[in-house]
Amino acid sequence: MKDAFGAPQSLLLLGGTSAIGLATARRLIARRTRTVWLAGRPSPELDAAAGSLRALGAEVRVVPFDALDTDVHAERLGRVFAEGDVDLVLLAFGVLGDQARDESDPAAAVRVAQTNYTGAVSAALVCAGALQAQGHGSLVVLSSVAGERGRRADFIYGSSKAGLDVFAQGLGDALHGTGVHVMVVRPGAVRTAGRPEPAPLSTTPEAVAGAIELGLRRRSETVWVPAPLRLVASALRHVPRPLHRRLPVTP
Repeated sequence: MKDAFGAPQSLLLLGGTSAIGLATARRLIARRTRTVWLAGRPSPELDAAAGSLRALGAEVRVVPFDALDTDVHAERLGRVFAEGDVDLVLLAFGVLGDQARDESDPAAAVRVAQTNYTGAVSAALVCAGALQAQGHGSLVVLSSVAGERGRRADFIYGSSKAGLDVFAQGLGDALHGTGVHVMVVRPGAVRTAGRPEPAPLSTTPEAVAGAIELGLRRRSETVWVPAPLRLVASALRHVPRPLHRRLPVTP
């Protein structure tokens, strides 16, 4: 259950090495989150992430999880909920893919779609059912501004996020009144060490984490990061296609 400060005491992070997910975990641990499950493919990176959160004072458990292995999602994630209530599930896994390569390699494109959409739908439904059974909790789904409108630069990735976004909105409506809160987060381009030139209206993992925490306190249904991106996306939805094709590739 959430503590007296409204912060979740337990977190299940789907995508245990996600920069945004880990930034959120660090922020919530500072706000009294005490138990964290990191779900992801076993790797040195996942172990290092667990160690870094333990150093902050949290009890951290690693859960083997592969978005593409949907046949075992119910069993693997069910074990987490069998150990006790989970206050917050953060669905933060996904792959960008390589647009140029994936256009000429349908199997690679399908892998992007299956990871970002099919795997996310499976995991989200398993967790939503468990949250509903316990009678409380929040499910936060990381979408993307790339899902707002198809762009030449990233339409394979963007289409997978568009599908996930619509799914999460509908799931939120289906769970309304059950005690389960669903929140969709739509970040712009996320600046990382490997991206030297920041895009306009780009953001950072830490900024997204702060927006997630604020959205949880407000019980928001949709969060844009940065906030002005909502107005930009709204305007871009109405740009004629011939003009839209000529716009810069960054959001």
